[in-house]
Amino acid sequence: MTTTTGHRIFSTTVASVYPLYLAKVERKGRTKDELDVAVRWLTGFNEAELERHLAAGTTFEDFFAAARLNPNAGLITGVVCGVRVEEIEDRTMRRLRYLDKLIDELAKGKSMDKILRKEL
Repeated sequence: MTTTTGHRIFSTTVASVYPLYLAKVERKGRTKDELDVAVRWLTGFNEAELERHLAAGTTFEDFFAAARLNPNAGLITGVVCGVRVEEIEDRTMRRLRYLDKLIDELAKGKSMDKILRKEL
């Protein structure tokens, strides 16, 4: 199934991909709590809101439509799946790739301060 924008991932539920994110970071010695902190930082959701979206089977399109994107999300740069995230024009796809980039950084062992774009 595809959405009106044609990206199949948009109609995929966050809950169906979340275990893959979790497995990726846990393989590298990171925790569910760290994953959730990164997801909540990006989306502006609190713990209960994130859990509600996961339980409800919210699609990525609806998940990011409801998100209150962190004002520092624009500081997320780099390449995901061969594409520079800062050059992605589609708003939802860019947000999805921001999430992918945060998870990659978590799995690569970056400090939470760097992942969350905090001033040192």
